[in-house]
Formats: sequence, structure tokens, C-alpha cells
Amino acid sequence: MHLWRRSLQLVLGLLAFALSMAMLLHAGFGGMPWDVLHQGVVRRTGLPFGAVVVASSLLVLLAWVPLRQRPGVGTVANVVIIGVSVDPFLALLEAALPDPGTAVRVALALGGVLVNGAATAAYIGARFGPGPRDGLMTGIVGRTGWSVRWVKTLIEVSVVALGWALGGTFGWATVVYALGVGPVVQVAARWLAPTGLADGSRRPAPAVPEPAAR
Repeated sequence: MHLWRRSLQLVLGLLAFALSMAMLLHAGFGGMPWDVLHQGVVRRTGLPFGAVVVASSLLVLLAWVPLRQRPGVGTVANVVIIGVSVDPFLALLEAALPDPGTAVRVALALGGVLVNGAATAAYIGARFGPGPRDGLMTGIVGRTGWSVRWVKTLIEVSVVALGWALGGTFGWATVVYALGVGPVVQVAARWLAPTGLADGSRRPAPAVPEPAAR
């Protein structure tokens, strides 16, 4: 894949990821699992939501050390692009759909899960380095050889449980995301991450088979 195409895939993937976050939040049926955790920490500490997101990213990056994951340009881009674009996307949805009906909200929630899974495969597949949270996923996959779908699902379910224990809120869309985004990532990776998802750096990861082969 040419550098310009990888760069475009990275940026578009991260923008799509931010859009999916806004879709789920605007739907009102429960946010992404990590956002449930962020909400719980905010309620316990009173810190701003953005500060909690950044702090959790740094903590997750520490978990990369034993997994021997290497941060890349995409790791930094993940934090910057998503952090800058999620609020405008949310404002855009609120302006376009100020009072969506139930059917539209359901469509936003389910669409958010699909968009998020494809976006995750896209920016990791660009091989500029995964974001902090998905780097945790790819690191575990690379070290254990477990399926992407199961690793992703295990992480998301664990985060929801911890966030709920801390006082975060979640709904049926959170459950659908936690259980469904892993398979979406794996299917999308067939086209967007042909060298596999176990290594998000600039070099391919031939040691881990393509998700479709599992």
C-alpha cells in the first residue's frame, strides 16, 4: 500500500471513529464501553471528561510495555484527530437531528457500531501504529495468537463492567457494541488490513494470520 493511501486511510479511519462515537452518544441508548468507564471515573473524581480520556490513554499505553507494542504516528494521530473532531461531529448531529425519533436513534446506534468496527480496521490497517486502546488489543493478539474478535470483545466487556462499577451508565447499544464490534473489525480487516491486525506499526505482521483465517 502506497504511503499516501495509508495516510489517507489513517485520517479517514480516525475521523470515522470519531463520527461513530458521536452517533452512539446522540442515539442515547448507551455509549461505547470505554466511554462508560470514562463516565464512571468522572463521577468518582469530578474531573473533566476530556482529561479523563487523556489520562486513561496514558495508562493504557503503559500496558503496551509488557506486550512489546511500539507507538507510532497513528498512536498520536488517534488521540489528536479523535479528540478534536468528536465534538464537531456531535454538534453536527445535534443540529441535523435535534429530536430524532426512536427509529432514527436505533439506526444511529447500530450504524455507530458498524462504522466504528470498519474505522478501527481502517486506521490499524494503515500500519502507522494503533491507538492506545486498540494497541492493547493488537498486542494481546500478537502475544497470544487469539482471535481478534475474542480479544476485542473481552476487552470491551471488561471495560463496561469496570465502568458500571464506578457509576458509569450504559444501555443496550453499549452491549451490542461490546459483543458486536469485534466481529465487524475482523470482517472489515479482510479489505482494510490485508497484512493482519497484530502489528499496527509500519512493518507487516506475517506471524499472525489474517482474521479471515481464524
